Amino acid sequence: TEHAAERRRALGNRRLRARHLSTVHLQSRDMIAAAASSPACARLAAPTRGATRSPQTQGKSLLGDGGFALDRVARRSIAARWTGRDRRHESTVVRADASESSKPKPNGVYERFQQGISDEEREAVRQSWDKVMRWSRRVEEKNSKKEDVLATTKKVAVMGGGSFGTAMATLLARNKADLDVVILVRSEADAESINEDHKNAKYLPQYELPTNIRATTDPAHALPGSDFIVHAVPVQSSKAFLAGVKQHIAPETPLLCLSKGLDRETCEMMSEVIPEGIGREQPLAVLSGPTFAVELMQGLPTAIVAASEDKNLAWRVQRLFASTHLRVNTSADVVGVEMSGALKNVLAIAAGMIEGLSLGNNALASVVAQGCAEIRWLASKMGARSETLAGLSGTGDIMLTCFVNLSRNRTVGVRLGKGESLEDILGSTNQVAEGVATAGAVMKLARRYKVSLPVLTAVARILEDDLDPRDAVEEIMNLPQVPEV
Repeated sequence: TEHAAERRRALGNRRLRARHLSTVHLQSRDMIAAAASSPACARLAAPTRGATRSPQTQGKSLLGDGGFALDRVARRSIAARWTGRDRRHESTVVRADASESSKPKPNGVYERFQQGISDEEREAVRQSWDKVMRWSRRVEEKNSKKEDVLATTKKVAVMGGGSFGTAMATLLARNKADLDVVILVRSEADAESINEDHKNAKYLPQYELPTNIRATTDPAHALPGSDFIVHAVPVQSSKAFLAGVKQHIAPETPLLCLSKGLDRETCEMMSEVIPEGIGREQPLAVLSGPTFAVELMQGLPTAIVAASEDKNLAWRVQRLFASTHLRVNTSADVVGVEMSGALKNVLAIAAGMIEGLSLGNNALASVVAQGCAEIRWLASKMGARSETLAGLSGTGDIMLTCFVNLSRNRTVGVRLGKGESLEDILGSTNQVAEGVATAGAVMKLARRYKVSLPVLTAVARILEDDLDPRDAVEEIMNLPQVPEV
């Protein structure tokens, strides 16, 4: 049996160790004897100046059976010096045996799994993988014959020096070492930190920025001559900001929007805010997906969506940002991408409150699932496509924002659930949680499109009417039982 075989292996290991230890003992004894007669050992064992031997020790070897206490110390020192390597080897053997014994005993599950796969199934999987690789080569060959967007791009400006804007600027700078990436920041201190220390000391102080990133507070220096301009300014500040810099933005320069949310007063998406702020139509693409800034800075892989009504612009943005660390899918569903990115921030606050109230994982999953349905109901009424809501900018971004502690909106919810006031929470951070301002706009849209949104409405009530989060959960749980929609 397996157990009998295991016992035989253990017995064999013990016998090997015993023989090894016996050999080591004999070698050590011979080494000590040889070392004892050496001049170095004589010096080591010699009594210090002024010391005398007793009559009983006259004429006896210092390393003999009747020697001084110093002899015993010297003898142990020599033994340790000569046999240390063997003892280390012995301990390694023991640790290896312990590791072997701690391994779970085979239960046959893996063997049965392997035996259950037929040769035909293995070949089918291999062929499917090869098909994906062939498709990849065909697409890359086709793209190689098109415009090399990155090669022809000389300068990119990034409006906004927050964490996400800085991270996306870093991705671009890494993609092309001689690309001029200019970040338009608000303060001279922020610009100095980026230009002299190559760090965003305010938002990402632990990461060094590429040397081809520079910063300025002057829009006349940052924006003119740019091939692309990235907009990374908070939503609620965007309209006024754009009105102040529009004279430096060329009408043909594409704007790539990273900001996620809805204007609190007008309920407008960023694709509507930007033309109003500039005072004209502008080539525009929006980017959204599961992208925490710190992980982008670390070069960890992720994927986003570039959405534009201009199919060619979406493709150009894809070619500009794509790398081994970032996949960029294209889409023409601007409404779906924007509404997913805006509404998931409100839902993340609800998810955080469940965590802060310690209501468990079941409740968290239930609230997020209900919130996903509410996002789908409202966004669909506004013209969003269901496949967009189920993709990277929808489900992908929702999962990241609702379940991961790095989320700013989720953190607001956690602190609310633990009893902190919204005033204290917002006053203790320099980061913007867009979901706080977006929640009220979502309620206006829900009334406009006649959609019932229990979870998102509860978040708005907690934020604006000071409803206790635990009372809100209880009221939602006591709503009438309904069919799954």
